[in-house]
Amino acid sequence: MKKDLIIPVTHQKRRSVAGDLRKFFLIDKLNSKLGFGLMFVLTALIAAGIAAFGMKFGIIVLVVMIGIPALYAIIAYPVAGISLFIVMSYFLLYFLKLGVSFPLGTVMDGMEGLFILGLFVQQKKKKDWSIFKGPVTVTILLWMGYNLLEVVNPSAESRMAWVYTVRSVAVIMVMYFIFLYNIRTKEVIRFILKLWLGLALFVAFYAFKQQYIGFTAFEDAYLHSDPNVAQLLFIGGVWRKFSIFSDPVVFAYTMVVSSLLCVGMLTGPVSNRKKWTLRGLIFIYINAMLFSGTRGAYVLMPAGMLLYAILKYNKKVMIAAVVCALLFVGLIFVPTSNGTLYRFQTAFKPSDDASFNLRKNNQKKIQPYILSHPMGGGLGATGIWGQKFAPDSYLAHFPPDSGYTRVAVENGWIGLFLLCLLMFTVLKTGINNYYLIKDPELKSYCLGFILVIFAFHIGNYPQEALVQYPSNVNFYLVIALISVVMRIDKQQNQLRDGK
Repeated sequence: MKKDLIIPVTHQKRRSVAGDLRKFFLIDKLNSKLGFGLMFVLTALIAAGIAAFGMKFGIIVLVVMIGIPALYAIIAYPVAGISLFIVMSYFLLYFLKLGVSFPLGTVMDGMEGLFILGLFVQQKKKKDWSIFKGPVTVTILLWMGYNLLEVVNPSAESRMAWVYTVRSVAVIMVMYFIFLYNIRTKEVIRFILKLWLGLALFVAFYAFKQQYIGFTAFEDAYLHSDPNVAQLLFIGGVWRKFSIFSDPVVFAYTMVVSSLLCVGMLTGPVSNRKKWTLRGLIFIYINAMLFSGTRGAYVLMPAGMLLYAILKYNKKVMIAAVVCALLFVGLIFVPTSNGTLYRFQTAFKPSDDASFNLRKNNQKKIQPYILSHPMGGGLGATGIWGQKFAPDSYLAHFPPDSGYTRVAVENGWIGLFLLCLLMFTVLKTGINNYYLIKDPELKSYCLGFILVIFAFHIGNYPQEALVQYPSNVNFYLVIALISVVMRIDKQQNQLRDGK
């Protein structure tokens, strides 16, 4: 790396995360009597407007009050904008279930566009494209470009299905570049990880509320709105819990990857108090995950811990891994009448699971189609968009039930190869960085990120793990952070060596 491109860690002039957030929410400008007076007058005017014109007026005012500062923050204070984007990715589908008739998905797309605009504005002030160099960036660009090229797929039955699908598959990937460019310091990484774990904790507590108190009225209405919903979510006389998300799968995967992130952070130089806090979070996340009834998620934690044992190979870790493995095997085969435990056990006995066998048969039947269509049937050919825009097509009613199967069907074997290449490149880069990083704090973060990516990789086979909020945001966030922690470590080493 060239010396003039290095951003000093200890001497650089940088805004703090707290400072960015304070300016974003205009707190600094309200610390005066005049500011509070203006707030009082503004509140009175809003109340009068609501009384005169109804709640619609209040909603419009709220959108303007949040929207204008948000637009400014995304460009001027990207860390604050990124924080808002992450929070939105968690609550987006909850707002939709509440009945908010507003194109929130379009808002997310608009934010991504503003992030890109802000990136070019920053590059105009100080050009530095070298920050994006690397094999991960190349593979991401290949995957993005291929998905954009799918619009001209001759086998596609509908171009509109592509329009609705490409947003969650390829467009969201631009956030990798935003994260990679704007996250530059340990302070920002710490803040984002605290935000992630805090949001996950809220998600877990909401699931506990659903389990022990019950669903809200609008959630209950959703559960009984369609027989297909009840068929999917009502298992063994118990409703599967989904917290604030669209379905139990997203909820369960969020709990597992958050737990694995904590596992990685536990290996760093943290105090005993923080270690017990992280352990407590893992306990809460895993317990909440069990309420989802998502068998695919049950496999992810032991799979992640297996990779952890390999990467942290030493006598103490291997002894603990063997003990845990024996206890785990016992848990799988112990006789039980508990419905939750039985469903957990079936996740590790796929041959006894009727749904797994059905998925396997479906995948076998579709293989000839995949082999004869190198570009697949086009983005959105399966699922709801295929049924909406090409209901009579061969793929419209095919249930992929797997992220990799969907890619193979819609993007063909070429697309499947590119996605696997991306996963391989990211994991290889992450593992190499883990062994090269000298800073113990950054090293622990890198380990957590590797475990998260590995869990998403494994989880994308039984379910679709990478296309729904907030999983897609978390996935590209950790991919970017794997390179960020390596970059910060190099900068620290060069400053220490006086280069």
